[in-house]
Amino acid sequence: MRVISCIVTEHNLWLVLLAALMCVTGSWVTIGLLDRTRKTAGVQMKGWLFLTAVAAGSSIWCTHFIAMLAYQPGAPITFDPILTMVSLVMAVAGTGVGFTIASDKSRRLAPEWGGCVVGLAISAMHYTGMMAYHVAGIVEWDLGYVAASLVISMAFSAAAIGQAIRRPYRRAQYVGIGLLVLAIVGLHFTGMAAVAVTPMSFISTGTNPEILVAMAVAVAVVGLIVAATGFASYLIDERGRLESFERLQHLALNDSLTGLANRVSFNDRLDHEIERAREDEETMTAVIVIDLDRFKEINDLRGHAAGDQALKIVARRLAKLTGEGEFVARLGGDEFAAIKRFKDQNDLLGLVSRLEKSLFQPLRIDDFEIATGASIGVAVYPRDGDDRERLVSNADLAMYRAKNDMSRAVCFYESNMDETARARRALAIDLRQAVERGELSLHYQVQTSVSTGAVCGYEALLRWTHPERGMIAPTDFIPIAEENGSILAIGEWVLRTACREAASWDNNYKIAVNLSPVQFAHADLAKLVHHILIETGLSPNRLELELTESTIVADKFRTLHVLRQIKALGVTIAIDDFGTGYSSLDTLRSFPFDKIKLDRSFMADVERSPQAKAIIRAVLTLGRSLDIPVLAEGVETHVQLAILQVEGCNEAQGYFLGRPQPIDQILLAGVADSRRVPHDLVPGERPRISVRR
Repeated sequence: MRVISCIVTEHNLWLVLLAALMCVTGSWVTIGLLDRTRKTAGVQMKGWLFLTAVAAGSSIWCTHFIAMLAYQPGAPITFDPILTMVSLVMAVAGTGVGFTIASDKSRRLAPEWGGCVVGLAISAMHYTGMMAYHVAGIVEWDLGYVAASLVISMAFSAAAIGQAIRRPYRRAQYVGIGLLVLAIVGLHFTGMAAVAVTPMSFISTGTNPEILVAMAVAVAVVGLIVAATGFASYLIDERGRLESFERLQHLALNDSLTGLANRVSFNDRLDHEIERAREDEETMTAVIVIDLDRFKEINDLRGHAAGDQALKIVARRLAKLTGEGEFVARLGGDEFAAIKRFKDQNDLLGLVSRLEKSLFQPLRIDDFEIATGASIGVAVYPRDGDDRERLVSNADLAMYRAKNDMSRAVCFYESNMDETARARRALAIDLRQAVERGELSLHYQVQTSVSTGAVCGYEALLRWTHPERGMIAPTDFIPIAEENGSILAIGEWVLRTACREAASWDNNYKIAVNLSPVQFAHADLAKLVHHILIETGLSPNRLELELTESTIVADKFRTLHVLRQIKALGVTIAIDDFGTGYSSLDTLRSFPFDKIKLDRSFMADVERSPQAKAIIRAVLTLGRSLDIPVLAEGVETHVQLAILQVEGCNEAQGYFLGRPQPIDQILLAGVADSRRVPHDLVPGERPRISVRR
């Protein structure tokens, strides 16, 4: 009651309210800045501690000074300017020390101890300010109230700082603000209740009361400006943090190149759509997986910058055509995906039709125009899968079916696709063990001189005899081997076996071995070739390695470097399937090949197509100009061979000259008629090998 009586009867209530406003505002800013301090570390934390101390100390001092000006002792008053400024410094420095202690995360009770120091700083500031307060009268102190003010200040400050740091929630922050206000106000007015002033009537000079009110308002304005400055710093940092968070969130959920949603966002959206479809039995959700067909061609021809530009164009088109219940994302590389919520199948077909039309429109990049096309696979929940993983997997299966089927770009999932995929996986597992089980073998196809019919060499062709499925075509298992990496072990086995068997022949025929692009990408090929030549004793000039243009295009600089290393060993290099790529002339310019193998597709049409004959003539002319011999593959008729003779082709290979055979059959044929000499062969006659026994 003494404290309340002191406030009501001995203070200017308007200035008391102004002090209270200053106190609440300052406490609010202080707790907010202290929260920011808690979330930072290092130099940044020290900066926020400084701002917190300045905001807290100045607002506490302003509250105290305004409340002192509101006190009406009934006698003239003056202020000691030095002690008044000292009290301000004590408030800022003391609260700074307290907040620093409270921010120490290594100590269990650090917030409470720091709060006690803040309470002491408030007390020191108050009583230093009281020493600067000179009143024309006799001042008496009640030490009980003084002690009570100290306890109130320290207790409420400890509770306020502990609440603000230990419970960083909005409601807890409000509680912390209230406790800090009680600490400041409780200390001041309890301390003022401890004062009793007996005026001295003979002293009449002092500060004009109107000036005191003006000073109070001025101090309040300055204090609010300081608090506002701290609050502005908080807002600026909060805005910066929010923008950084939004930017990081955008980077986490969106593709950085195209701006479309990424795989993470796609998965979240698909989970949401599946959950929604589970709650509404009439609603279905479709997953549409899209893979661009000719994107690699853009990268190889125009570079990765053009490829990025193409992806951006495709992304913009996809984003524009989507509507309500539709969602598109880029999953990575040239793979995109869409989600469609629908009740009517025609709605799904409409989106698929729009996607297909958009994806098959030509892309124009600078002066270059190309229609990439795409393969599209569709799977529908719940018909084709009851969870996200299953649904996406089945859509992928449908997409690969579309990619392998040249007659259609869109394929819906069918249950038999799973059986095909399982069979392919089983075949991949068996293929990994084929070398160890001795299931692989080599067949050899003869290569002959077109002009003389003499045998020039043999091409080693891989065969796989599965214990249950019998003979499996290379076109079925070679792609699988390249996908799962087993082509490395298989390729090494083929090269070693072909070299070892060729070394046993009593002649100088060449042996040609095909190389996979994977071998160039994942193996130290030159060292392997060198090691096998030493191991088998085969002369390097009898080994011919064949590679396709796509192998070079995949990684031109690395491939050409490896080819130069191999050529330095004395091994010859042939470019296979020539004429089907899109950079043949550049390939020939980049590396001096020892032989050009003309793709069999030209021989298939040469008898009835003037264009095919013209292409063959052009390739032969090119070979003569570059002094590179040309071998024509796929010769199956006497007429085809005669055309090659007329056009001046160097060598030929095909069923008409000899079918691929196991080494045993070729050796038996050579032993049965060892009197025949290979170079006396005429076109169409079976070639033979003379062997060492």
